[in-house]
Amino acid sequence: MPPPNRRSGGRTSFFNLQPSSFNLQPSTFNLKPLPPPPIPYNLRLVSTTNGPDALLDVIQRHWGYHELLPHQQEAMDAILDGRDSVVVLPTGGGKSLCYQAPALVGDGLAVVVSPLISLMKDQVDGLCANGVPAACYNSAMSRDEQRRVVGELHRGDCRILYVAPERLVGDDREWFRSLLGECDLRFLAVDEAHCISHWGHDFRPEYRGLGELREVFPAVSVHAFTATATERVRQDIAQQLQLRAPDMVVGSFDRPNLVYRVLRRDSLRTQVRQVLSRHPGEAGIIYCISRRE
Repeated sequence: MPPPNRRSGGRTSFFNLQPSSFNLQPSTFNLKPLPPPPIPYNLRLVSTTNGPDALLDVIQRHWGYHELLPHQQEAMDAILDGRDSVVVLPTGGGKSLCYQAPALVGDGLAVVVSPLISLMKDQVDGLCANGVPAACYNSAMSRDEQRRVVGELHRGDCRILYVAPERLVGDDREWFRSLLGECDLRFLAVDEAHCISHWGHDFRPEYRGLGELREVFPAVSVHAFTATATERVRQDIAQQLQLRAPDMVVGSFDRPNLVYRVLRRDSLRTQVRQVLSRHPGEAGIIYCISRRE
């Protein structure tokens, strides 16, 4: 057979191949099935059914965890069952997962109230990297970015929305509440909930207005999350948010890897040098009462 004439008159010519020219056997090839096509971003919602298996599937697929930390299951069950709750877990105890994972089980939108724009962005970036359709809506965004998020909400493409408390109780609250009413709002998670209490260490007046949402969205469960809250603060949080017989999920703050010692202050410089000498070449933090120190 002559070699192919690849270029002829500026056009590509082809062989006239006949099936009889080949004697191909199935054993000639080691065929493997093609992998399934990638799941479109807006369909990576994991599960439309409820139950522990669906929740575990969500957590394994998006976060890679095969087991939960203490009290996470209790906090997630409250959300899945539609019961109000106050969840107090120490830093590193997995508070965020307690409302992020249930948001992907079943249908509807979860709204997370967060006090800081930088914290919102960090959370949303992490969720999107894990294939979770999440977004934030805040004053630092451009008009085009805000319109994009509104479009995602209307299409049902967003499952977790982060907003500041001012967005829900500020001047534009009526418009934004109306928007959420069109989006099948399922539950509201209030992060850093100690900010709502006069007895907390970081009181934010805007948080107090969140209790109005109980009347606006009476069928929506509300869940408060914080890393620090005494019994008095927990009760105040529940009262201010108008929670209905909330589940109180309180984790242990004992950290076996940490040692606490309290010493009377004597010679500041000498004591600091002693601490540094016990930890040569290591990193550490020294807290001061004032800038002068």
